[in-house]
Amino acid sequence: MKTVDSKREKEKHIVGEMIKLYCRKQHKTKNSLCSECNELKEYAESRSDKCPFMENKTFCSNCKVHCYKKEMREKIRQVMRFSGPRMIFHHPIMAINHLVQSKKEKRKMEAEL
Repeated sequence: MKTVDSKREKEKHIVGEMIKLYCRKQHKTKNSLCSECNELKEYAESRSDKCPFMENKTFCSNCKVHCYKKEMREKIRQVMRFSGPRMIFHHPIMAINHLVQSKKEKRKMEAEL
């Protein structure tokens, strides 16, 4: 069974990769993030670090508690909508693992209701 800290690190890694992909394609950056995307990445990481529900969920995208400030939530959603489908081409194993884990978690949450 995964520890909370490894879940946090996995969540931060996936979100970071999605933000990098978004920044490269949308803001035409090469090897680093623009200041806007770097701010979003740092914010997302801080939210993950402080999440009291990490033990009970797989990924933030499955969480029913929305702990992001409204404007940051909109920015992260924009990144996810853009990067999500593209992850299969850029990080196929990570993308498939994320999809499988997300589906399992959603089924688990639905069964508990």
